[in-house]
Amino acid sequence: MNFASDNVTGISPEILAAIEAANVGEVPSYGEDSITQRLSEKLAGLFEHPVSVFPVSTGTAANALALSAIVPPWGAVLCHQDAHIAVDETNAPEFYTGGAKLAMIPGFDGKLQPDALADKLPGDLGVVHHAQPAAISLTQATECGTVYRPDEIAALSEIARRHGLKVHMDGARFANAVAFLGASPADVTWRAGVDVLSFGATKNGALAAEAIIFFDQALADAFKYRRKRAGHLFSKMRFLSAQLDAFVTDGLWLRNAGHANRAAQRLAAGIAGVGGAELLYPVESNEIFLRLPESAIGDLLAQGFAFYRWPGSAIRLVTSFNTKDDAVDSLIAAIRGVLAK
Repeated sequence: MNFASDNVTGISPEILAAIEAANVGEVPSYGEDSITQRLSEKLAGLFEHPVSVFPVSTGTAANALALSAIVPPWGAVLCHQDAHIAVDETNAPEFYTGGAKLAMIPGFDGKLQPDALADKLPGDLGVVHHAQPAAISLTQATECGTVYRPDEIAALSEIARRHGLKVHMDGARFANAVAFLGASPADVTWRAGVDVLSFGATKNGALAAEAIIFFDQALADAFKYRRKRAGHLFSKMRFLSAQLDAFVTDGLWLRNAGHANRAAQRLAAGIAGVGGAELLYPVESNEIFLRLPESAIGDLLAQGFAFYRWPGSAIRLVTSFNTKDDAVDSLIAAIRGVLAK
């Protein structure tokens, strides 16, 4: 009964089969194989736009390397104070950018707010004594499990453009956001002003596969050298690409994410209105943040349920592409039981 993360699960069967299928014969290395080439074509079709695609193995690498392409060492990245790049990636963004700063901005429900962003700009632009604002970074879905709508992204992107900043999107749970919105991937990325996307697959059924997707070709031209320098140019790239290829084939990425989202909705509905339980944020992806009495949290842990503690007598529950209904129902019953004591 592990609801700690969508990283605790195994591999989606379709992706595992794709890895096995790729494990045949000899093919060109370092991304010159046909699977990697096919992946770029599929993602261009998915996003309805020419793209440059660079598979890497971790979300941290995807975010930090993407930022390194749009932020100079003297730059600053404006992000929400709870953004994943700010709270869960150690100093990777600073390391790969060569020393750029993260400028963290408060905001409710895990989202950057246009007014708060506008208050920071132009800010230190042109002031030689301060880091220069160079990009904004949006986490989609956010660290609170909430989802930016296309108009929200466009409003933030417009402010960034007005001051010459680029826009990065951390899409570790991008599939969950798109599944929730029912929108075109294009509508929540380049059409809304996003320059580069960290396209996550690992949390949604892959083994270890993410992709950095550039919608601006000019930004991608020198990126192959950055990826190589960082140690993420895999000699057997076909095995990363095969995962991503299967991920976006026949809508698997959205089916997996939709299943995880529905499991989260089932869980939220099952505890809604129960005395002593408080949902902290709208449930819009596959994460639930729940405030409970300390005694109830201890009882759930004693019963063998796994989850992360959150500040303020709260817990985070995460569902995944293969979360079973009976596991969700067991947790609902357990929460109701410990609160009824």
